[in-house]
Amino acid sequence: MKILQPENWPKPKGYSNGVAAKGTHIFLAGMVGWNEHEKFESIDFVAQARQALKNILTVLKEGGADASHITRMTWYFVDMEEYRASLKQLGAVYTEVLGKVYPAMTGIQVAGLVEKDARLEIEVTAIIPD
Repeated sequence: MKILQPENWPKPKGYSNGVAAKGTHIFLAGMVGWNEHEKFESIDFVAQARQALKNILTVLKEGGADASHITRMTWYFVDMEEYRASLKQLGAVYTEVLGKVYPAMTGIQVAGLVEKDARLEIEVTAIIPD
C-alpha cells in the first residue's frame, strides 16, 4: 500500500488524501454501532463508533484481513456537530480499536440512517496485497 501525499500539501491529520494498493479487494457494507445480536447497547456517539469499528474488524477477519488492510472509509453521521464535539474522544477510540491506520476517509452528514437508533454508519474498503 502506498500513501499518496503531494509534496507541497500539508499532511492530513488522522487520514490520508489517497491510497494506492494492489491485491484482493474486500468491500464492507455500512457498519453501525450495534452488537452481534443487532442490538444497540448505547445511544452515545463515541460508544457506537467503538462498536462499529469492532464490527469492521470482525468482518475483515472473515476475509483474512485486518485494520492494516483498510484503504478507504466513508463515515455517515446523523449529526455533524455531534461528530465534531467528540473528535478528541473519537480519535482515541479509533486508535484503540484500529491502531495507527490512516486510510483515505470521507465524512458526510445524512438526514437519517436505516437503523433508527444508529448515530453513524461506516463503510470500508480493504485490500490484501498480492
